[in-house]
Amino acid sequence: MSEKIVLIDGHSILNRAFYGVPDLTNAEGLHTNAIYGFLNILFKILEEERPDYLTVAFDVHAPTFRHKMFSDYKGTRKPMAEELRQQVPVMKEVLRAMKIKIVEQKGLEADDLLGTIAGIGERAGMDVVILSGDRDLLQLATDHVKIRIPKTKQGKTEIEDYYAADVKARYQVTPQEFIDLKALMGDASDNIPGVPSIGEKTATKIITEYGSVENAYAHVEELKPPRAAKALKEHYDKAQMSKILATIEVNAPISYELSEAKIGNLYTEEAYEYFQKLQFKNLLGRFDVEAKGNQIENAFVRVTDKQQAEELFARAGKEAFVGVSFGKEEKDAVPLFSHSSGFGSVGLAFSEKEIYTIVAEGELTMEDLFSLVETLAKTTVVALFDVKAALSYVRIEDPESCFDVGIAAYLLNPLKSDYTWLDVAAEHLSLLIDEKTEGYCRSCYEAYVIWAAAAVLEEKMKESGTEELFRTIEMPLLFTLFAMEQAGVRVEAEALRFYGEQLGTKIVELEKEIYAQAGEAFNINSPKQLGVILFEKLKLPHGKKTKTGYSTAADVLDKLAPEYPVVEKILEYRQLTKLKSTYADGLANYICADGRIHGKFNQTITATGRISSTEPNLQNIPVRMELGRLIRKVFIPEEGYVFVDADYSQIELRILAHCSGDQELIHAYREAKDIHRITASQVFHTPFDEVTELQRRNAKAVNFGIVYGISSFGLSQDLSITRKEASEYIDRYFETYPGIKKFLDDTVAHAKEMGYVVTLFGRRRPVPELASSNFMQRAFGERVAMNAPIQGTAADVMKIAMIGVHRELTERKMKSRLVLQVHDELLIEAYEEELEDVKKILKEQMEQAAQLDVPLEVDMHTGRNWYEAK
Repeated sequence: MSEKIVLIDGHSILNRAFYGVPDLTNAEGLHTNAIYGFLNILFKILEEERPDYLTVAFDVHAPTFRHKMFSDYKGTRKPMAEELRQQVPVMKEVLRAMKIKIVEQKGLEADDLLGTIAGIGERAGMDVVILSGDRDLLQLATDHVKIRIPKTKQGKTEIEDYYAADVKARYQVTPQEFIDLKALMGDASDNIPGVPSIGEKTATKIITEYGSVENAYAHVEELKPPRAAKALKEHYDKAQMSKILATIEVNAPISYELSEAKIGNLYTEEAYEYFQKLQFKNLLGRFDVEAKGNQIENAFVRVTDKQQAEELFARAGKEAFVGVSFGKEEKDAVPLFSHSSGFGSVGLAFSEKEIYTIVAEGELTMEDLFSLVETLAKTTVVALFDVKAALSYVRIEDPESCFDVGIAAYLLNPLKSDYTWLDVAAEHLSLLIDEKTEGYCRSCYEAYVIWAAAAVLEEKMKESGTEELFRTIEMPLLFTLFAMEQAGVRVEAEALRFYGEQLGTKIVELEKEIYAQAGEAFNINSPKQLGVILFEKLKLPHGKKTKTGYSTAADVLDKLAPEYPVVEKILEYRQLTKLKSTYADGLANYICADGRIHGKFNQTITATGRISSTEPNLQNIPVRMELGRLIRKVFIPEEGYVFVDADYSQIELRILAHCSGDQELIHAYREAKDIHRITASQVFHTPFDEVTELQRRNAKAVNFGIVYGISSFGLSQDLSITRKEASEYIDRYFETYPGIKKFLDDTVAHAKEMGYVVTLFGRRRPVPELASSNFMQRAFGERVAMNAPIQGTAADVMKIAMIGVHRELTERKMKSRLVLQVHDELLIEAYEEELEDVKKILKEQMEQAAQLDVPLEVDMHTGRNWYEAK
């Protein structure tokens, strides 16, 4: 049996994989779908062909010698998508790690390399298989050279095989004649112009009859149809050029040794590490190497003896870092005391060889283990994945005695909103762990990952400049957030129920009014039915038909509402039903036995660093409509307490003034003037005292819009003005505040160069959208780059204020407590006798949270419920 060589057209298969596999990214944000798809196709071909030799050819993207022959030829390749371009060098690294021969040479296309190597293989008596998505390669087919072309059919990839006879059967021409066929019909994707007015059908007819472009031209007067004859006569030079461009070089001057392409063990340890880093879990089973994880598992020990556990914790206390995890109760364990937490073990790791799972069994209880962890935190730094969650079971008081691996990983990659210890293992330790691992092995793995990752993450934070942010803001903050969650906020259940009934009554009234104006009853919550009523029956304008019917999105209805009362009522109906389901009914489910809602505050979800609220989300309570604001009345303080609400005044605009250094804006804030009226006066060239309310309102929209990178289109929509007028507003704004324009431009330029933006406190926000091949994505990236440093700095300032307020209340042993944070607002449940002190603490801590070129100001109100305080 002859030996066999498989040749792969690298860029062609990568390109196909890129567009055929949904977008994938690894933990570092690298796009990996093309690499993953390429490898799957590679393994499929290797399993089917079982070759002895393997080579992958890549294009070098520079003019080839064939294109250089025509100095006036203007053909250009479509630029490669950035998300694909970044995968090419990584693909080559992976192939080299697998010891696969790669060939590429400047001035030669991959086609030429493949054609030349195919000839070398065939002359050596080998069977040759070429894999490519480019049908140009069909000209290389012989009785011993097979061209394999992947294609998608009904969502599945199939591969068409072509020997010389198959080319003839499919295209009615021989492989050699296929060159002439391409010369006549052209190929835009391959920069072959062809002859105008001659398509595939006509070209096939001409070549089957005359065999070549030259022979066809020799009989040009006989060609049918006449337009083809005329076209070839007028454009014979293009036909000749196209033939040269379409002809693959089979004797290119390359240095190639077949022996270097001999297939050995593809599944090397180096390749395994790449697959780990790229997070190709489905492909790791192909490797027969001793995985790092297996080496780690050799150190795993299960401990149940109380004395041994105490000795282990004593030894661990002498180390600089200790990794701790909490595991669930084991099925086969019979603990003396079952703990309500559901935990049944503690993972402990403090070196590569000291990795334990200590199980609460017999005399050893979870209470004992929790106590040992508390003692450990007094002598060394305890690393945990979620310190805030652990504080429910373990009393740790000093932020410097613990290290939250999850928060550190978030600071290094804030675009990922959901981190697990498994993600940290993959991203920072290049260790993929089977998610199905259970029992003491899982607990050991988690403790090991936490211990090993802590040192890695600390070093990475030092390199990125985020370590101080971690130490001075994020770690102390989690203790503040824990205290807020424990305190909760009191809700008057009966008032909430009554509020829900009021909403229900109003919703029913609105339904009747909508039905009356529509002329029939229908499901208002059904976009399809609503679209038919509005745009077919009532014949309202601006109807946008989609595959599923008319669009009834908010932006469509907002345009119609001012002129059509029925639409205004539908929008109100939507708001009220949302209020009822999410808040009136939804909040009731979260009221605990103590009459309070103990929600969660998260610091690792938003990319900008803002705190988010869940279970329930108390930050999204509607404030634009009075009926929405009224729900705040159900939030009440304890007897003997009063609410104090403190809200930063225009914090993002003040931070913009500081960051931009714009003297006009800084002066306005230092003079404590009405900033929106000043802006209106200068933008609209109107004396300060003569600015109208409309002008002030428009200036306010521009002021806040600029912070979010608003476009002329966005502003025109917000103010219901023309795009030209909006553009003029923005231009005048930047003329008034030139420092802001420079700051925003410089910020975007920095983001494009570095790939991220930074807040005043060192928080980084990557902006990968700026490198996208998609215009809309890049435009979004520019808006993010403008806004993230401002919004992120505001978030940092608020966090510093929260830490300061909580610290003061705690150190003074006051009864008052911080219960809610909503964007730029803090809510304190203040003990009445401490009210004046609380106000003073809030004012001092919030206004002194950052030293800016403009003063930070706080609006403060008190009340018997949150509505009154706001």
